Amino acid sequence: MKRQFQTRWIPGALAVCLLLPSAMFARRKFKSLEPGSTPRRLVGEKTGAFATREGQRLRLVTDLGDVHIQTNESNEVSYHVRVESDEKNASTEKWANAFLVTARSGTEGVFLRGQAQHREDEGHLWITFDVIVPSNYNLEVSTGAGTIDTGDIEGRLGLSTGGGDITIGNITGTARLETGGGHIQIKDVSDDVIATTGGGHISVGRVGGNATLHTGGGHIHFRSVGKIARIETGGGNVSLEHAGAVLVATTGGGQIEVGEASGTIRARSGGGGIRVTRLSGPTQLETGDGSIYLTQVQSAVRASTGAGGITAWFGPDAKLAGTSELESGEGDIIVYLPKLLPVTIDAQIQLGDEHHVIVDPAFPLTVSYIGSEGAHAVRAEGALNGGGVILKLRTVAGNIRLILSDTCLQLQKQIYKQQMEHLQRQVEFHLRTITTPKPAPAPKPSKPEKPD
Repeated sequence: MKRQFQTRWIPGALAVCLLLPSAMFARRKFKSLEPGSTPRRLVGEKTGAFATREGQRLRLVTDLGDVHIQTNESNEVSYHVRVESDEKNASTEKWANAFLVTARSGTEGVFLRGQAQHREDEGHLWITFDVIVPSNYNLEVSTGAGTIDTGDIEGRLGLSTGGGDITIGNITGTARLETGGGHIQIKDVSDDVIATTGGGHISVGRVGGNATLHTGGGHIHFRSVGKIARIETGGGNVSLEHAGAVLVATTGGGQIEVGEASGTIRARSGGGGIRVTRLSGPTQLETGDGSIYLTQVQSAVRASTGAGGITAWFGPDAKLAGTSELESGEGDIIVYLPKLLPVTIDAQIQLGDEHHVIVDPAFPLTVSYIGSEGAHAVRAEGALNGGGVILKLRTVAGNIRLILSDTCLQLQKQIYKQQMEHLQRQVEFHLRTITTPKPAPAPKPSKPEKPD
């Protein structure tokens, strides 16, 4: 559901109007210029400025148009609205009464409104809002169709577009972003962030608070989250370098990659692989068809896959406070265990006539067979270092292999380093694409209006 910002008119405020050309709003089209196409022609513009104070708010609501917001250290809000057309004979007279811009100032800040008038004329319109606000300012922006971008800003952000991209810089405060189908790109957010898109990708830097990210089908990449992260995509990949207190990640079919997680993890994929480089809290992982790869397991883990394999390296400092369970329908399960870890092994292969439990000779396990010859299950049980919490391993049609990780410690460190470097490169690549174009400076009136 598209979120609408409420418009509150401020009595006694100054209003300036711009009458500009319009086609029927339902027929508005935004298209990039191609070689040989008719170039855009400026058919109307409006500029203005209002005195304001830090900590106030810009509320901008427009039926359509791109919105570019930058900051400076002045105590005013200035704006520049441009209307362009691709018609060969476009003129201000012919295109009169197409787009109305209203600007108001009040005790809470500045309000800008852009309204498309309803006419049957054919043609294309491009509306652009270039706005400059103080660096410490709050933003509420809504456009029916167009992109939104901002520079670095200190304040609360609420940005919404019916279908364009949203690109913002570093935010000191909270951010709530919504687009009907475009991409969302964010640098760092000091507090909470909520980002929703109907199908685009989401890229985020560091989040100091909670993060709620949702896309109908795109990829989600971000660097770190300090508190709770809830991530959902209809089918794209998810990658995260560092997770905080809680991570809940869901994808309809993509891969999930997590670097270091200090808290609880709950991750589910409809068919992609799941990879966690280092986990320190209780973890539940599930995939319908992909493989699961865990490099440094420091806490209890439950992982299941319908058809892929599972590989888990338990770290030398692992503290398994509860039962760990690894389960695969058709894949192999490979577990690396420290030599001194106290744990009780319970491993079973349902179709044991074609698959085997392979163990290091140092493991004191008892192997037994259940069922008739040719259709029997294999079970291996034993207590290591006097026994401890249960490590339950289950596969229907795969092998189970237990290996002492002490002999592979250098390999484990190398894999850990490679995985973290891979994630960092991946996230950095997506964050490098974040650019916030600087708008053309808005000409200022000789005496900026003071708010009521």
